[in-house]
Amino acid sequence: MSKIHNDFTILMGIPTPIVAGPMAGASGGALAAQASAAGAFGFIGAGYLTSSQIQEELSLARAQLLLSDTDPLPIGVGYLAWQLEKDPASAVGLLNVSLSNRVQAIWLAFGNSIDRWIDHIRSYDASSGRGQKTLIFVQVSSAKEALIAIQDWKVDVLVAQGSESGGHGYSAAPPLLTLVPSILGVLHKDGPPLLAAGGLSTGSHVAALLALGVSGVVLGTRFLMTKESLYNEAQKNVLVMASSNATVRTMAFDRARGTMEWPEGVDGRAIYNKTVKDVDDGVDIEVVRENFNRATQDRDPEQMLVWAGTGVDLVTEIQTAQDVVRELHTDMMKHLSFVSTVIAT
Repeated sequence: MSKIHNDFTILMGIPTPIVAGPMAGASGGALAAQASAAGAFGFIGAGYLTSSQIQEELSLARAQLLLSDTDPLPIGVGYLAWQLEKDPASAVGLLNVSLSNRVQAIWLAFGNSIDRWIDHIRSYDASSGRGQKTLIFVQVSSAKEALIAIQDWKVDVLVAQGSESGGHGYSAAPPLLTLVPSILGVLHKDGPPLLAAGGLSTGSHVAALLALGVSGVVLGTRFLMTKESLYNEAQKNVLVMASSNATVRTMAFDRARGTMEWPEGVDGRAIYNKTVKDVDDGVDIEVVRENFNRATQDRDPEQMLVWAGTGVDLVTEIQTAQDVVRELHTDMMKHLSFVSTVIAT
């Protein structure tokens, strides 16, 4: 594999600036491991998992990468900060299971006390005596948030999440092509690498964002459509068949499943279906929940939850995670080469 040489790939020790993002209920140990094995960097989505469940996924990743229990683990784990804030005592255990496994990175998003968890990670590293620094990724949706993460929290990697992203995000976030330049405008040359996330599905997308000035990209929906994704076959089939206008930003699914503790201003982008329509039409929420739970059990695409970004229609097949990484990288290099040909000398 030809290599991209920039601040992010050097920091991570990888040949391609591609990240398989942490997605609750979808990014398990197999997906993270296979993305990393192919030269990208993979994350497990801790989401609503318990400490023991996180350990199971970490152990799976370690086994697939053929690593011993004492080897550093070249994957990351992503946490919902508001989940940590619900029970700080338990949160320490949730974080420590990843730290004790020597993961390379931890991703934090959606919370009111993110600095608290950053302090815990830094303190753990300092007291461990092993000389390993856990890299901290923090997700932002504005230049103001980026400045806090850079100046106050000293994060290692910034992730700019545009409104096109599947799953949860801030509804007021601008589109990625507006968000990225606004953050680059306040990011000093010696600042942390900036990654872009939101609606990205192809190598041409990756190349375009690199040309815009980011150091790497995060893809979510594209990796939902892999054999290693924890999405079931019905959910994957919905994604494969989805059109370009199939997604919508909504809190309908959070209302249906009772996950309403997200920070103010957050909603989620998912495939529009009858659950969203019923909530929008004012159907009694208890009826919505009953129908949603039945649909989830029966894997009924008309009412079950399928998170997806705006680029969902550009992918029409299920592949292995390694094949996805290789295809993205090859396509990215082709488009970067093309860009260089249009420069007159």
